[in-house]
Amino acid sequence: MTIRFKGTPAVIVWLITSAILFARDGMPTLSEAYRKSFLMGVAVNPAIVSGRDSIAMEIVTAQFNSITSENVMKWAPVHPKPGVYNFEPADAYVEFGARHGMFIIGHTLVWHSQTPFWIFRDGDGKPAGRDTLLCRMREHIRTVAGRYKGRVRGWDVVNEALEDDGTLRSSPWLKGIGADFIQKAFEYANETDPEAELYYNDYNLWKPEKTAAAIRLVRDLRARGVRVDGVGEQGHWAFNYPSPEELDAMLRAFREAGINVLITEMDVSVLPNPWDYQGADVGRRFRELPGTNPYTEGLPDSIQVKLTARYGSLFSILRDYADIVDRVTLWGVDDGHSWLNHFPARGRTNYPLLFDRNYLPKPAFDAVIDAAEAGP
Repeated sequence: MTIRFKGTPAVIVWLITSAILFARDGMPTLSEAYRKSFLMGVAVNPAIVSGRDSIAMEIVTAQFNSITSENVMKWAPVHPKPGVYNFEPADAYVEFGARHGMFIIGHTLVWHSQTPFWIFRDGDGKPAGRDTLLCRMREHIRTVAGRYKGRVRGWDVVNEALEDDGTLRSSPWLKGIGADFIQKAFEYANETDPEAELYYNDYNLWKPEKTAAAIRLVRDLRARGVRVDGVGEQGHWAFNYPSPEELDAMLRAFREAGINVLITEMDVSVLPNPWDYQGADVGRRFRELPGTNPYTEGLPDSIQVKLTARYGSLFSILRDYADIVDRVTLWGVDDGHSWLNHFPARGRTNYPLLFDRNYLPKPAFDAVIDAAEAGP
């Protein structure tokens, strides 16, 4: 069961956490363990960056060498109104990463979600035309990516443009511009910062139809002279998907296509999924059903064992593809602040990460370290 420190001052919790993290027979940190394989990243929020969440901040700086912004660089927070930019949170994020020598990721430039409604409307409230949308896209990318040129090392340029069956998502970008909106986004990002790495990012890329579609997309863009440096599989996974065989098949297909891969938002849900939903579409929500929030008092040992084995298996496979896997980013520091506590149904108690609600490393943390040490 998870150790609990209810009512314990934060400083004491951190002293205990530090002792476990850094005094266990010289156990390496995550970034040290995988230094010959890939970057180890984590998503951060303003509380971590500012130091308000001081324990999480210490974990980030001790364990990881790459960071991704959870929300502050998405269109709605950074560019809420025409001509209005809110750069303060994003500036703080980039400054934090630079101060600690992190490989900084910008997330994300073009997405159908968390994008203000005004983007897709003209002055009369009607759907904006192609030229208007392209102008707005280019201005946004040039302003945001241009501000952090030379500091943000990689950008999720386009996020979630594919459906699971491999077709293009019917998003406002596709409807207003056409299928080449993806090409235009990468061209604008490249002209703004030709030194930053540029990625296509999506979930469920382990599904064969979506794997094939992502490969076709990148090949087509590259054939047109458009730079795409890698594809991000978000990695919002569970116990039963993807199977080891499905993950291996995805990675093998990208390797054969000459496309580098990033696991960009990794977590492993441990909760029941009666809706049989596989994905991370933030627009999808379900009503909580009886029995779908069973671990409110802590994670049973049997589930902890499954989570530990699952993380060990996933990282063993990823390590075997270190020649094409450039980075693995966990989507959050600790269980208490995971988005999966509220997705796909609100108010649940999930345990998807390597650190528990007391910021203590879980057995899964050890399994991830062990997977690195078992490699060649």
